[in-house]
Amino acid sequence: MTSSDLRLETERLVLRSWQNGDRQPFARLNADPVVMEHFPGVLSWAESDSFAARIDAHFKDHGYGLWAVEVPGEANFIGFVGLSVPSFDAPFMPAVEVGWRIDKAYWGRGFATEAGHAAVADGFERVGLAEIVSFTTPANMRSIRVMERLGMTRNSADDFDHPRLPEHHRLRRHVLYRLSRAAWLKAHQPASAG
Repeated sequence: MTSSDLRLETERLVLRSWQNGDRQPFARLNADPVVMEHFPGVLSWAESDSFAARIDAHFKDHGYGLWAVEVPGEANFIGFVGLSVPSFDAPFMPAVEVGWRIDKAYWGRGFATEAGHAAVADGFERVGLAEIVSFTTPANMRSIRVMERLGMTRNSADDFDHPRLPEHHRLRRHVLYRLSRAAWLKAHQPASAG
């Protein structure tokens, strides 16, 4: 199965491989200061295209990645949700991260959580991961709530300073959430009939 054959479907969403037509709405998304509030800055069109190319390469290298998300009948592309290997060194590495970036026009509808559940399930079931992490700045309460809805938990001892950000940068401190395969399986096993 090639990465272009991979596809996940939820009740309301399709998580699919990227298409050329996704690049323009992705660039708009990455240039939105509201969407990028908890990142060091917005991305230029070239930076956004470079990011999309890295996403494509990640799928080819790992067999999983950041899926393009569409809302059938409503929007062909609203952002991404999926799994990736962080490209920096930190105490919790090596790790696989679940992450998302959704167009603000689609916030508040539970899409990140719905797609996140599908991505996490794929990571544990098809990919066979032992653990999935997620991280963000302490002020990013929207993403923290998604992490908690996915069943992830935080131990403050795991919080870290992002090595790609300079000392004293307002976004340097990050909280780390984790979800083990065992905890996920326990939460998703059918209730016993006894």
